[in-house]
Amino acid sequence: MTAGGPSAPGGESGEARGSLRTAFGGLTTRGRSFLAAGVAAAVCAYALGQDELLRVGMLLAVLPLVCVLVLHRTRYRVAGSRRLSPARVPARTEARVHLRIDNISRLPTGLLMLQDRVPYVLGPRPRFVLDRVEPGGRREVSYRVRSDLRGRYPLGPLQLRLTDPFGMCELTRSFSTYDTLTVVPPVEALPPVRLSGETSGYGEGRQRSLALAGEDDVIPRGYRHGDDLRRVHWRSTARYGELMVRREEQPQKARCTVLLDTRRQAYAGSGPDSPFEWAVAGAASVCMHLLERGYAVRLLTDTGAMSPGPEGGLFAADSSDTAGLLLDALAVIEHSSEPGLSSAYDALRGGMGGAEGLLVAFLGTLDEEQAITVGRMRQRTNRAVAFTSVLAPGGNGTTDAPPEGAQAQAQAQPQHQPLAGSPDEAPGLRALRDAGWTALVAGPGTALPALWQEADKQTVKGLDR
Repeated sequence: MTAGGPSAPGGESGEARGSLRTAFGGLTTRGRSFLAAGVAAAVCAYALGQDELLRVGMLLAVLPLVCVLVLHRTRYRVAGSRRLSPARVPARTEARVHLRIDNISRLPTGLLMLQDRVPYVLGPRPRFVLDRVEPGGRREVSYRVRSDLRGRYPLGPLQLRLTDPFGMCELTRSFSTYDTLTVVPPVEALPPVRLSGETSGYGEGRQRSLALAGEDDVIPRGYRHGDDLRRVHWRSTARYGELMVRREEQPQKARCTVLLDTRRQAYAGSGPDSPFEWAVAGAASVCMHLLERGYAVRLLTDTGAMSPGPEGGLFAADSSDTAGLLLDALAVIEHSSEPGLSSAYDALRGGMGGAEGLLVAFLGTLDEEQAITVGRMRQRTNRAVAFTSVLAPGGNGTTDAPPEGAQAQAQAQPQHQPLAGSPDEAPGLRALRDAGWTALVAGPGTALPALWQEADKQTVKGLDR
């Protein structure tokens, strides 16, 4: 069977024919054994003069040859298609792949083995045995795939293996097309908070940002029954000869920038439970949460690159498939070789125009120099929240159990005093807080919803001072 024939609607097609040399190359171990045994028996029969042994040898040698010729002359036309459900799936969640084979020829098929190529991270390679498919008939099978690592994984091409009833020969042909499964970071539901200074307004609990509210529109309009007389614009009233009032405050669309630190040197370890993967999943959760609340979200990395959004880097909540586009960008994001965060600062300072309403940063390990760079980003925002992995001075990125003497000393100290070298005393973390950031230590094992609420509490305390 050969692939690459004319395409069938909704899939691919192939015709069951090929060169005779290819057919002989499809001899199985059983077929080669029969052929070798037949040749050996024929040679022995000739040497010993045994006619009966010659007949047996000829039978053993001819049987695989006949199977090859029959399989070579058999012509099937089949169409194959693949459907993913869903095509975009969070990490550690299963997706189902549906395969369909249609016999578009006038002859029934023989025994078919269906095999789909999948990357090893998605699981074992699926194989199915299909019985005789009648003319115009179809067969549908499915299998499940699951990945702990985000990314884009090709599925296919689909392979069909045609065998004879005796198992002497089998021919394998591949179709040409494949599909892609996108494994996106897992998203956690976050509680609604007021990190950006949100207050109620406009009735029915509608939210808006005071920090992002625009100035009163100086273009007046005619007075309407119920308008507040304190908003009467007397100069326009005298000019137009009728009562004119100033327009209501027109709030701008709330905006947020999510900064994701991807520097390789800033994270220790690798794998689905590494600090870097936690940061990517956290960025995805915050982006989805803010999109649901009507924010225009921009995703920025330490390289200064912004994920391509439908509005010049901004992902608006009212655009089509916004969440999917942003998750697709996070699904393939990798470590960078950047030494610092200066490129991100330059992009935030010059490439975005104006102050950002809210800046949420997921950072790796910071030294004092990088912490100062991040601290300067605070000047470009109204609110800034950072979730960072912090190492004590002299740390190497590993977490080992302290010796028994250190444990006893820690238990003897008052609980309200931090131990020397604790994350809250790290110079980088102190530099962020001194610059006005709401900075929290985060990483694998910490719940992002709880950190999100804690960041809200600390932000409110800072506003009340």
